[in-house]
Amino acid sequence: MSAEKTVHLQQQQDYRFEIRFGDALPVLQADEGPPLGGGAGPTPVQLLAAAVGNCLSASLLFALRKYKQAPEPIACTVDAEVGRNADGRLRVLGLAVRLTLGVPAARLEHLDRVLASFEAYCTVTQSVAVAIPVSLSVFDSLGAQLK
Repeated sequence: MSAEKTVHLQQQQDYRFEIRFGDALPVLQADEGPPLGGGAGPTPVQLLAAAVGNCLSASLLFALRKYKQAPEPIACTVDAEVGRNADGRLRVLGLAVRLTLGVPAARLEHLDRVLASFEAYCTVTQSVAVAIPVSLSVFDSLGAQLK
């Protein structure tokens, strides 16, 4: 894991921001979608969903590799539910994460053990889930639901 934990944002125009993650990484543009923004980059909701999906994908990969298993390529889809809270303000109401292994489950040893524990080691998801419900499903490459 990178020791760099600080990101820098600079407004470019209207709701478009340049995001810098450090000197060695490319700059990212984020923007709100129309009509508020120009849609020149991912929205904050998409960035949140990507962070949760990336963390869960990496956690699953790390857990399987500890057992010298090769689940690649792992794919992930995160659907964010956005709606109004009791005060009528837009909020992320939930995140539905679907992880798909790149191989059939039968090719992976210790899979039940990994599936029972990898989620707990995902720093981002465990932090976000305190405030936003996160549902997770895991499938193998043949479409069998494993979790």
